[in-house]
Order: sequence, then C-alpha cells, then structure tokens
Amino acid sequence: MVNDSFKALGHPIRRGIVERLAGGSATVGEATSGFGVSKPAITRHLKVLEEAGVLTRVIDGRTHRLELGTETLDEAARWIDRQRAAWERMFDVVDEYLEEERERT
Repeated sequence: MVNDSFKALGHPIRRGIVERLAGGSATVGEATSGFGVSKPAITRHLKVLEEAGVLTRVIDGRTHRLELGTETLDEAARWIDRQRAAWERMFDVVDEYLEEERERT
C-alpha cells in the first residue's frame, strides 16, 4: 500500500493537488485549477490519487469535495521515518569509523 502512495505522489500535478488539500477539503475545481492540463487529464490524476487512498471524494449533489486520506499518507510518512532512522544509524557508524581512523593517524 505504501508503494501506491509513492506512485500516486510521483507526478507534480498530483503533488500539487495534495499540497492544496493540505489546507483542508476543497471542491474539485478549487483543488485542480491552474495546472494547465485538460479536464480528462485532471480526472485521470484524481483517479490515481483516489485509488491509492491519498484522497477521498464526497459528493453532495453536483458538488464534489476532495479531502486527504490521512491514514494512507500517515503510513507513507511512517515508512519514511523508519528509513531515515536506519540511514542515520548507518551514518553514525561511518562517523565513528572515520573518527577512529583519524585518531590512528
């Protein structure tokens, strides 16, 4: 499921939509205006985001509101945090090794 989130966020237009929704829910028009692509292209981008669970759509009559799927994004953030912690531990080991080498010379 984390892979779907990263795939969904892999395009700048989709990231832009997510950034706009970070401030709260918005209509489709509000969340997608100004990207300079056709409505069918926007529809495809929204479909990718919805299928990945990155956003949800609430339909109220003719108004479609979009909201971030925080659970999916939280899962991706937890994965990133685990990777960051692992890399920081590796860098600490390298730092210790380099310090020991400096002391030897």
